[in-house]
Amino acid sequence: MSRCRLPRFSPHLLGRMTPRPRVTGDLGVKLCAQIPAWTLPGRQQGDYDQSRAKVLHLSLNPASAARQRLHEDRQRLREECARLRELVHALEAGGAVPPDLEATAGLPSSREVAELKKQVESAELKNQRLKEVFQTKIQEFRKVCYTLTGYQVDITTENQYRLTSMYAEHKTDCLIFKAAGPSGTKMQLLETEFSRTAQELIELYLLRQDSIPAFLSALTLDLFSRQTVA
Repeated sequence: MSRCRLPRFSPHLLGRMTPRPRVTGDLGVKLCAQIPAWTLPGRQQGDYDQSRAKVLHLSLNPASAARQRLHEDRQRLREECARLRELVHALEAGGAVPPDLEATAGLPSSREVAELKKQVESAELKNQRLKEVFQTKIQEFRKVCYTLTGYQVDITTENQYRLTSMYAEHKTDCLIFKAAGPSGTKMQLLETEFSRTAQELIELYLLRQDSIPAFLSALTLDLFSRQTVA
């Protein structure tokens, strides 16, 4: 005995076949009033009833102001980059920096550079003149000391001084003193071939009386007497 199968209906088909109730009258008006306006056919979210609502626009819109500031900042940065590129090209070329870029680079103007060069040249010239005057005065002082004391003083090394008498029999006859105290307050006689010939004077005036001026004076008289006798 065979079984009979009932046909299957899809939910979509059943929905189409089921009649929908119609809402009419006052009930339909009340239901429409309770439904949000944007859910009604032909309305979108954000729509409003122009007869019952008014939209106010801010004269100073924060979003518009922010966009404007951003645009101005970008424009300023573009101009700054363009000036810096031009400055780099000018510096790489080794030429003069355009006047409009000197303020951007924080560099002195061409007039200021020229004035500074003049000041440097003037200072160098004054320094050179001072050196020349100083050298002249040194030579003058040495000649005066040689004339008054009879000894020519030369600096050999640091803190060492060579004394040569104008009455020396040979050019190599000299005495060498070394500064043993601060600022030359104490001097020490170093042994030389010429100092060995003046042992008696050294013993008397340096070791006993501790007087360098007396020793030099006695040595000058001794050398002078030798030339006079000769």
